[in-house]
Formats: sequence, C-alpha cells, structure tokens
Amino acid sequence: MTTTPSTAEAEATERVWMVERTFSEDSPHILVIVYATPDGERYLQKERAYNRFGGNAPEVTAAIETDPDALVPVDDDEKRERYAAEAERMMDRHDPDDPV
Repeated sequence: MTTTPSTAEAEATERVWMVERTFSEDSPHILVIVYATPDGERYLQKERAYNRFGGNAPEVTAAIETDPDALVPVDDDEKRERYAAEAERMMDRHDPDDPV
C-alpha cells in the first residue's frame, strides 16, 4: 500500500529509493543501505546492526522520506547512472513501504 506524505511532510522531506545493500567491510554485522534520488544525483547511506546468526534482520523498505539536507551529492558519473537505474527499477516494482 502506498502512503502519501502530507503537504507539510512533502515540502520538508524528499523520497529516496533503496539502490544498494551490502555488509560493512569492517563489521560484518552492520548492514549498509544506500538510498538515492530517482535521478541518481544525491544519496543517503544508513547503517543498521544485524545479527546474521539468530537475530531478526532490520526491515528495509523500497523507499524512505528524508531531510533533503541529509543527502550527499554523487560525484561519480558511473555510480550516478547506476543509482538512477536502480531507483527506477525499485519505483517500477515496489510501493515505497514494501519491505525489500
């Protein structure tokens, strides 16, 4: 089910889509999730603790709402194109609140 942010939330936040999910190289129990804008121009990286040996996995949704000031520019052209393509794929296949 798609939820639509209120007008105030829509002005204060920006929707970003999950484009990458990996485990931290330094700490294998840390899940690293990258969300990006649909154009791949900016991203947000989140880290969540995850016990792969018996704990519940953290829920990751197809998209989240975030403060636009928290987004970081993507400087690499290849990564920007990859993020844009992955964001488009997620938008085509999932509602924002879908667990992925």
